[in-house]
Formats: sequence, C-alpha cells, structure tokens
Amino acid sequence: MPHLIRRLQSGLLALLTLLGALAVLALLIHVSADVAMRSLRGTPIPATYEIVTHYYMVGLAFLPLAWVETRGGMVRIDVIHGLMPAGVRRVSDLGVTLISALVYGALAWVTLRTALTNTANGSFIMTNNVRVVTWPAFWLPPLGLGIAALVTALRALWPEETPA
Repeated sequence: MPHLIRRLQSGLLALLTLLGALAVLALLIHVSADVAMRSLRGTPIPATYEIVTHYYMVGLAFLPLAWVETRGGMVRIDVIHGLMPAGVRRVSDLGVTLISALVYGALAWVTLRTALTNTANGSFIMTNNVRVVTWPAFWLPPLGLGIAALVTALRALWPEETPA
C-alpha cells in the first residue's frame, strides 16, 4: 500500500512541478512581451500587472510547497535539535510534521471555501476596461496546500521512506 501511495504522491508532485514550470515560463513570456510592446509600440499588454499578481505569483507561492515538504525543508527545529537524544529527535520531528500537516490541512480547507465562493460568484476584476477573470486563481492555494498536507501526513506515517 505505501508503494501505491508513494507513486500517487510522485504523480501529484510531477503535476505541480509541471504547473510551476508553466507558471514561470508564462510569467517570463508575458512580462517580456509587455516590456517589448511598451518599448516598441508604446502600448503595454492590458492587465499584465493583474495577471502576474493574481495568477503567476500565487501559483509560484503555493504550488512548490508539497515539493519542499518532501524534502522536509519547510518547518524545522534546528536550534536545539542537535542537542536532543535520537529518540527525542524522532518524537520532535513527528510532532512538527503532524502540526505542519494539520496547519496545511486547515489552510487548504479555508482557501478551498474561498475558492468555492469565488467560483460561484464568477469573481473578476476590471482594469482599464479589461475584465480579468480571477476565480480560477483561487484554486491554486487549496491545491498547493492540500497536496502539501497530504505529503506531510505521508511523511508522518512513513518517515523512513521520505526521500532525502
């Protein structure tokens, strides 16, 4: 069973990696095109700032969380960790991992509720007479946080199998 779960985790992380890479690439192309259009034609691409802040930056902030958690790189207690006996370190690591999973899960739940509300309302912003639909961007935080909660919970269940 853990092998199947680890394969599912790897697939989800690959999806998030792909989405993150696409966000970086889209950000690069979009901002470069905006600068080029502004410089060459004197007309920037409408709503670039809004798209960057509502889509690209949100994706770049939340999608990598699960990948970082697979490496145990987010929450660590390093100040006194080295001074603890091995058994106490394991208990401390487990406690931090469980608390992290709970926090990620709670944040995923709250952001999911926000995403559902914004989707139902069809949220958008208007900028320079351009309507920018924003409700899809509200799904990025619960996606990233939810998978981070899952990865962290799996690390709590099977700590020896966590990739280094």
